Amino acid sequence: MEKNVSAILKTKQHFEILDGLRGVAALAVVTFHFMEVAYTDYSKNFIGHGFLAVDFFFCLSGFVIGYAYDDRIAKMGILEFFKSRLIRLHPLVVLGSILGLLAFLFDPFATQANTYSAGRLAVILLSSVLMIPMPVMTERAFNLFSFNAPAWSLFWEYIANIFYALVLCKINRKWLLPLVVVAALAICVVVTRSTNLMGGWAGANFWDGCARISYSFLAGLLIYRFNWIVKSKLGFGSMCMLLMLAFVMPFSKWNFISETVVVLIYFPLLVSLGAGAVLKPGLKNLCTFSGNISYPLYMTHYAFIWAFANYYTSHKPGSGQLAVIIIVNLFILVSIAWIVLKLYDIPLRRYLTNKRKRV
Repeated sequence: MEKNVSAILKTKQHFEILDGLRGVAALAVVTFHFMEVAYTDYSKNFIGHGFLAVDFFFCLSGFVIGYAYDDRIAKMGILEFFKSRLIRLHPLVVLGSILGLLAFLFDPFATQANTYSAGRLAVILLSSVLMIPMPVMTERAFNLFSFNAPAWSLFWEYIANIFYALVLCKINRKWLLPLVVVAALAICVVVTRSTNLMGGWAGANFWDGCARISYSFLAGLLIYRFNWIVKSKLGFGSMCMLLMLAFVMPFSKWNFISETVVVLIYFPLLVSLGAGAVLKPGLKNLCTFSGNISYPLYMTHYAFIWAFANYYTSHKPGSGQLAVIIIVNLFILVSIAWIVLKLYDIPLRRYLTNKRKRV
């Protein structure tokens, strides 16, 4: 069976531009996390909507999961699907949790680790590794996963994958339309209540994450099932600019409108355009690199954000110094992501995949 699956994957088209856009979105969300430390007033943050990168990830995930598994999940079985997804996603969930714990214990700009017993830290770490939401740490703003804040979106990604394997892969595509409409209404409810779509990461806004993953994942799957791929002469550069427009649009009192339009219409359109865009041969390696480091970057960067936040609080760097710090740290974090990919993620996934084949 594994040989058949590999053969199928090799014959499928690869959407390199979508891979590249995933990396751009990861860089955007990392930049946003740095900037929100310094500018708690998001209207002063040049990338104040960088958090919407998560919704783009969700939409992209629905498209990719449908493309990769719709025609083979029945043959491989639900259990093998779950194994495949765990091998792909969970090694970095574990590493991100461990890095978060180490940052908490050895952050030179903070002392709060002294107030936690070893047993309590172990329980919090275990909850993060096992993806069990536990928003209990005041020092971590009651994030669902205290040692790795971005894991909240992975939690909902796992839920979406489970729902896909049990329900979505079996239903006719015509039933996706009413599901998408219901999910869109949920988005409207969330944005009306909260005036933005920033929630999902903490206990207080937990169910906002459900609405965000429900709509965007279903929309991505809908694009694949109906083959809504828009062929055009747009290239990677043009698609990057279009994607960045969503992240740098002004943060204002009209968020309940602008964010809703971006999530409900603009991101699905970008996925359709990205799937049909034309990649110049010289940019293929860049897109591949961008796609490869996107997930490691997303799952390892937040340990450094907490340290940066404590540094900013204690040292108050000026705007010029702040810009240098953020730019330098972006390069460092991308380098760390590449090292993690090459020395940890790929080897571990290869080992687990080979072990799975032997079993």
